[in-house]
Amino acid sequence: MSKSTKLILYALIPLLLGASYIFRSALFTDDSQPEPTITAQRGGPGAGGPLRVNGVLVRTEPFSEQINITGNIVASEEVMLRPEVSGRITELAIQEGRPVRAGDLLVKVNDATLRAELLRARLRLELAELREGRQKSLLENRAISEEDYDVALNEVNTLKAEIDLIQARIDLTEIRAPFNGIIGLRNVSEGSYITPSNVIASLQDYYRIRIDFSIPERHAGRVAPGDRIRFTGLGSQSTYTGEIIAIEPRIDPTTRTLQLRAVAENPSLEIIPGAFVEIQLQLREIPAASFIPSQALIPDLGGATVYVVRNGQASQVRVETGIRSETRVQITDGLVPGDTVITTGILQMRQDLPVRVTQLD
Repeated sequence: MSKSTKLILYALIPLLLGASYIFRSALFTDDSQPEPTITAQRGGPGAGGPLRVNGVLVRTEPFSEQINITGNIVASEEVMLRPEVSGRITELAIQEGRPVRAGDLLVKVNDATLRAELLRARLRLELAELREGRQKSLLENRAISEEDYDVALNEVNTLKAEIDLIQARIDLTEIRAPFNGIIGLRNVSEGSYITPSNVIASLQDYYRIRIDFSIPERHAGRVAPGDRIRFTGLGSQSTYTGEIIAIEPRIDPTTRTLQLRAVAENPSLEIIPGAFVEIQLQLREIPAASFIPSQALIPDLGGATVYVVRNGQASQVRVETGIRSETRVQITDGLVPGDTVITTGILQMRQDLPVRVTQLD
């Protein structure tokens, strides 16, 4: 490097250092005043204005507490028709899906052998009764002993019992409807040989239906026979009413639920046994209940509190709660109608903080 070049560089170094100092001073020196902090929730131009909040006015309203559960439809009476004796079907008076009346003959099993036995027993009885009558006359004339007469009388009574037994066996060859109902699909045909293990068809009475359902154990003490329910079938637009008739006397230890049974009239047979239904069970009526939005409630170890507006300031109040839903909670103590409960800005809230309600529900 030449001597002249070195001299030029030595001259430029102070100039470069000075320019650097001026640039840094201009970069890091703020001649402007600090900009005011702008908070969307503040009411004034600075940070000291009241906090803008939304609120809800405490009111009372009538309220029906209810729970929604599911249940199953069961026929009020149901039976699987089976024969009590084995034999060939000689008469099948079943029409699938048709109503029958109590006492109607549905199935007849061949009873020819039994009827022959019955006829023979009756003929023997007639002969025995004639013999008993003659023996009785002889006894009255002291021509025979009383013991001889007892033998003849015993034969009559034995044959009567035998006839009753045969008649009972004949009755077992008939299957009659035990109650009014609807016949299901049959599994046999006329002429089939059946045994007591064969199911001929089902018979169900669902002119009146049962609704079986369970409720959580915490509600166990709040239901009683006579309470009303409303229910709808899955995918159905129709709503039906029923009445609780029975309550299981114990809580299921596995599910921690209480089983109940209700009944409902079904004259048009619209509701089919086995159907799945959605049930609304009203637990109690509250004539004057106060509710606030759930987000206004502040839970703590002692229970819960809310902030209310008093004289333009936030005031923390301890409350007692009752019924809860997804969006609301009942306040049973701590608030009175007319109080304004703060529902927004809860995380920024503190006692005696100035607030201004901009939206009141």
